[in-house]
Amino acid sequence: MTVRVQREDFDLGAELTALTAGNRRVGGLTSFVGLVRDMAETPDLAAMTLEHYPGMTERMLERIEAEAQARWPLEASLIVHRYGRMEPGEQIVLVACASPHREAAFEACHFLIDWLKTKAPFWKVEESRSGGTNWVEARSSDDAAAARWHRDDDAAE
Repeated sequence: MTVRVQREDFDLGAELTALTAGNRRVGGLTSFVGLVRDMAETPDLAAMTLEHYPGMTERMLERIEAEAQARWPLEASLIVHRYGRMEPGEQIVLVACASPHREAAFEACHFLIDWLKTKAPFWKVEESRSGGTNWVEARSSDDAAAARWHRDDDAAE
């Protein structure tokens, strides 16, 4: 289990290589990389800034990752989430799951990104090229995606 919240970018290939290094039980490795896209709430998006509370954010990400570890037979998992100012095309988040079987790796990765979208304590503000700003509100579609993973005994609530 690895969780990092950082300002700097990450090297996808290096992260995935390190995650599975020397582990011959891994039969499937899945990953998701979220990027800043130029089709946000702000029509002329120049950048997005992610803010968070250090300490609180890492603890919640660790709880979410522990929930995935409890639900699926994972050999390894990784969450790298950036904060600060990022422009369209830049990487925001990496979620990766390694398991002896591909289905567990796929499901756990999907779970992690769905729960990160709704439970991770990040706040986003978009900046337009014309100088305006817009705080990004939670989306009901993200809540609906995360709801499919809900169980009565969820630890990451």
